[in-house]
Amino acid sequence: MGDFLSTGYLPLLALVGVLSFVLTGLMRLYGLSRQLIDRPNERSSHLVPTPRGGGVAIVVAFVIGMVLLGDAVSKSATAALIVGGIGAAAIGFADDHGHIPARWRLMAHFSCAAWILFHIGIPRVELLGFHLDSGLVGTVLALLYLVWMLNLCNFMDGIDGIAGVEALTVGVGGTAACWLAGMPIGGDAGVPGLLAAAALGFLVWNFPPAKIFMGDAGSGFLGLMLGALSLQAAIVNPALLWSWMVLLGVFIVDATVTLICRLLRGERIYEAHRSHAYQHASREFGAHRPVTLAVATLNLFWLLPWAMAIASGRVDGVVGLVIAYIPLLALTLRFKAGTA
Repeated sequence: MGDFLSTGYLPLLALVGVLSFVLTGLMRLYGLSRQLIDRPNERSSHLVPTPRGGGVAIVVAFVIGMVLLGDAVSKSATAALIVGGIGAAAIGFADDHGHIPARWRLMAHFSCAAWILFHIGIPRVELLGFHLDSGLVGTVLALLYLVWMLNLCNFMDGIDGIAGVEALTVGVGGTAACWLAGMPIGGDAGVPGLLAAAALGFLVWNFPPAKIFMGDAGSGFLGLMLGALSLQAAIVNPALLWSWMVLLGVFIVDATVTLICRLLRGERIYEAHRSHAYQHASREFGAHRPVTLAVATLNLFWLLPWAMAIASGRVDGVVGLVIAYIPLLALTLRFKAGTA
């Protein structure tokens, strides 16, 4: 690992981060010139009109990073991530410019997810010491998982910096867990790090108070990539699926509890709302920054240690996930996720 870090991987991370930073600035100018502005309304969590579309910078920087990794990552995995990711970003970019009906967006999301699964395959699931081979049920669940991750990240991108911080910390944690499980840092294990670097360049502009939002192009891309990378890691080592789900716990728990509550009340789940736990928390604290920093703290100092323990084989995946999720569920209920 050391030789590659000194000669190739770290400079590549720096390049991706700087490229994302520069492109985000250009996208801000584009958004201002085209009046691509998010204006506050009764369902918004921001108070100042802010340009959107900065997520395009994350997409472009990550894709360039993947291309520069070259043969260190298999061609099938590269094709899966680049084509599937660009597809998700494209439908999001179109929706940023003019509303796309939910059914067409969902069809595009399933198409991108299916493309990715076709190229990377379906992992086995390791459950309390038992290995469950993937069949038709596993394929359907994997497809639903990717589509849920894509939309989950979109739902959770509602206050300044939160989605960028999630992508940054989960990407770093994912690379660390994959490397600990034996994947090469200069290859498959390094891909989440590229995503983290791209997110960091954008986050400089998006950290509270945000100067630009990522828009659906960025949030959908990030959600799909994080889901795809978790499945790709699980194909190499089934325990890594649980590691990744632990790392993604803040977003998974908040979005899932909120969705269930809204469904039970008969609400239209694709309508904009402000009922996530993190949105309630930002109103209670009167600012976005404390909540965004709290997410970073939970990810790095609570979830990452459990993810690493699972990746190293010291803790069973399901056991580690349950323990890691208990305080997240408590916080989600404390901040009244899913309530108006």
